[in-house]
Formats: sequence, C-alpha cells, structure tokens
Amino acid sequence: MSGKFVVGYDGSVSARRALEFAVDRARTQGGTIVLTHVLEWSPYSFLTPQELEERHARRKEEMTRAEKAIMTTVKAELDDAGIPNEVVIRYGNTAEILGRVAKEHNAVQIVIGRDGQSALGARVFGSVAGALVQTAPVPCTIVP
Repeated sequence: MSGKFVVGYDGSVSARRALEFAVDRARTQGGTIVLTHVLEWSPYSFLTPQELEERHARRKEEMTRAEKAIMTTVKAELDDAGIPNEVVIRYGNTAEILGRVAKEHNAVQIVIGRDGQSALGARVFGSVAGALVQTAPVPCTIVP
C-alpha cells in the first residue's frame, strides 16, 4: 500500500519525531511525505487597506523565511535518503490547514508530534492534536 503522509513540521523536537515515524511508514509502504509547515494567521476585519497590504507583504516574507530556515534542510535530508517528498507552507489554523492539505494531496494519514502542553493549557488555549483528530478527513497519528 503506497500513499501520501502529511507531516505537520515546525522544526521542533516533537515534529522531528513525527517526521521519523512518517518516514518509517513511507519507506515500508512506498509512500510519499508531504512536509507541511503552517504559520498561524488570523485575519482582522478592522485593518485598513494599507495595513492589510503591509500584513500580506510580511506574510510573504515569513513564508520565505520558514522555507529557508525550516523546510529546505529537512527536504534535502529526505531527498538524500531517497524518500519522495513535497513541501507545503501555508498560513491559517494549523489543524484546519493540515486537513485541507491531506484532502488536496489525497493523503492516507496525517502525522504530528505532541508538544507536551499541559492539560490545563490545552483546555484554555486549545490543542492542535485535539482539533485535528476531531476534524481530519483521514486517520491521524499523534507521536509522543
């Protein structure tokens, strides 16, 4: 069985563990890694057109920085290891975007790392893992 594995990746230790888990599955099953980085973005309707334009310019800069600082090295590692891969960088709600990327790429699974946030913090601020397992269009694996 081959397929695409969407991996939420932000450069953290937990994201690295998630990537290693997904790479193992991709190797075993002849799959592809869709390495996905999400920059949180929440639109504000009360911004002026000039402020929105400035914000969009900063957004493009942040995406370029994320690609250079986080994704380029990991993509090269995957390429060197012979693991087929794609890189996706988007703005938005992390759980929502990972689900959307999974649909767009006909993924068989989404893999993310657990960040170790406390139970109280997760209840107050929400949890990507919690939101993802409730809304994802494909099975999810949360790697501890």
